[in-house]
Amino acid sequence: LYYNQLRYRLMPYIYSLTGAVYFNDYTIMRGLAMDFPADKNVLDIGDQFMFGPSLMVCPVTEYETRQREVYFPAHTGWYDLYSGEYLEGGQKVKVNAPYERMPLYICQGSIVPAGPEIQYTDQKPDAPIDIYVYTGKDGSFNLYEDESTNYNYEKGKYSVIGFEYSEAGKTLKILARQGEFEGMIKDRVFRIHKISKLGAVPFLSEKGLVQTINYNGEAVEVKL
Repeated sequence: LYYNQLRYRLMPYIYSLTGAVYFNDYTIMRGLAMDFPADKNVLDIGDQFMFGPSLMVCPVTEYETRQREVYFPAHTGWYDLYSGEYLEGGQKVKVNAPYERMPLYICQGSIVPAGPEIQYTDQKPDAPIDIYVYTGKDGSFNLYEDESTNYNYEKGKYSVIGFEYSEAGKTLKILARQGEFEGMIKDRVFRIHKISKLGAVPFLSEKGLVQTINYNGEAVEVKL
């Protein structure tokens, strides 16, 4: 049930990735070497993978195992999805893997959008979208939306809202919306959350909420 609910909360993230698959030949499920080619330690890892640019999934593959060793790719940091705890990259760590929880980590510099609790994909199309910014490195994400029930995106009927985080300036830029489609929600509410090394915030927690933005398609900048 937890992961079914998590999937629905992650629908803005997942749907944006499917847009990237069509328009940019992207791959959602990614071997670590695809995103961390400079780290030779990832080349032989077959039991961890990236789900999009942000989420590292570490399945438990041994019966009744409640811990497993996870390698955290170098040249970046990582945040525990469940606790928000920060871990340095370039190390192996034995982590807890209780029966009901698969180890999941979010790459430093990630911008992860999350939607409301829903039971089907288009239940609350105008609900606020939570934007979780995992600080420590520059990052970006393109939020993709379309009519979701047809192939009109092939005719250019879709929109993209870009998000860019600057670590030096501690700012999040929400860029001007590009494109449009029938039924598009023109006025969006974005709830901006900050996760940092010194401020452990679990995913979907309200603890790191910084600001609520009423977005009308014009560019806006948020200080984190």
